[in-house]
Amino acid sequence: MRQRIAITGANGYLASLVQRYNAERFEFVRVSRADVDYTKPDEVARFFSDLDFDLLFHTAANATTADCESDPHGTHLVNCDSAIEIAKVCESRGKRMLFISTEQLFNGKSEPGPFDEDVEPNCVTNYGQQKAEVDAWLQENSSDHVTLRLSWMFGMAMPGVKPSPGIVGNVLKALRTETPTKFTVNEKRCMTYAQQLADNFGKICELPSGTYHFAAANGTGADDGLSTYECAKVVARKFGYDDDRIERFILPNHDRYTDRFRDFRLDASKLASHGIELGAFEANVDRCLSDFGWN
Repeated sequence: MRQRIAITGANGYLASLVQRYNAERFEFVRVSRADVDYTKPDEVARFFSDLDFDLLFHTAANATTADCESDPHGTHLVNCDSAIEIAKVCESRGKRMLFISTEQLFNGKSEPGPFDEDVEPNCVTNYGQQKAEVDAWLQENSSDHVTLRLSWMFGMAMPGVKPSPGIVGNVLKALRTETPTKFTVNEKRCMTYAQQLADNFGKICELPSGTYHFAAANGTGADDGLSTYECAKVVARKFGYDDDRIERFILPNHDRYTDRFRDFRLDASKLASHGIELGAFEANVDRCLSDFGWN
């Protein structure tokens, strides 16, 4: 009998990929905003208390940084309060919860990454702080959970699956539309092919309870790794564009984060120790382009 997995944010990019490539192994119970209002935590608690599931995969969130900054109360209800209500339901019923957290827990760090799971988070944005609250609640109160702190994920569109903005899509849009687009120089972060989440979902469901960093490597030390701007140029070259076109449309943004260089790369060694190897940034880009017939 297939395991019955409730999946929130069921129409989102990551949830759609997970469902598409794991439909034969699991029975997915799709939950979208049409089913429950995440701005009403009490209603959320009642809805999930009545829902039949073996495991709950919580991807629903408002990840738009601008929304979180302009409406901290409303987005806190969605990203934090309702997520904790769902976690309480899972705990009371003895069900495992898979929770999507974020690299943004480390966007306030002054020291360089990559950071492993034992490093204390420090975030300076409302979105990061909201996710951090849920992250901490699970560590302190949940007896059976898997928290995945995701890096910046990327992919390409396919029928019925629209990707979230990522480095590959942003670069391709700039070059195809001939729109000069700036990419941040004062930042290092990991970037991971989203298909990796779908491919490894079965293994993720079976991980020991705890917190895991889900990220392809982008360098290993303080003086290693590529800036977001350098990553954008790598992607452009892999698409086959020449240096002249790249220089015209892939531009460096030197102004953003000039006050404090941001480095919130994640160390995914813990996940690798459980047999989930995510590789490195350039190899992830190669695979993405190969999957979609670009090379």
